[in-house]
Amino acid sequence: MGVPNNLRYSKEHEWVRIEGEFAIVGITEFAQGELGDIIFVDIDTAGETLDSNEVFGSVEAVKTVSDLFMPVGGEIIELNEKLEDAPELVNTDPYGEGWMIKIKISDSAELDNLLDADAYDNFIN
Repeated sequence: MGVPNNLRYSKEHEWVRIEGEFAIVGITEFAQGELGDIIFVDIDTAGETLDSNEVFGSVEAVKTVSDLFMPVGGEIIELNEKLEDAPELVNTDPYGEGWMIKIKISDSAELDNLLDADAYDNFIN
């Protein structure tokens, strides 16, 4: 699948798709591959406003549990409820149906701290 050009990336392996003042957030294909089969996604921060790099939830894989970090600060306004019954969507479609949260961005200037596709590809390779 590679690294989609239309997204921004954190060094903690979250991706961000900007939609105006909102952002959709998930984990990258690289991250899900490192974690292995994801069996549970735990996000209980809906309605909260968190700063960038704060933990917004966790994913449990067969091998490990890993924290999920906010790539930019904002209010979590929506969770991907499909992941409750089908956490494997993070493995099978990390950039689509496997998205995790939608946030209202607090400070769009923080987006400048994220990596573009080329920089993220260089970071993981």
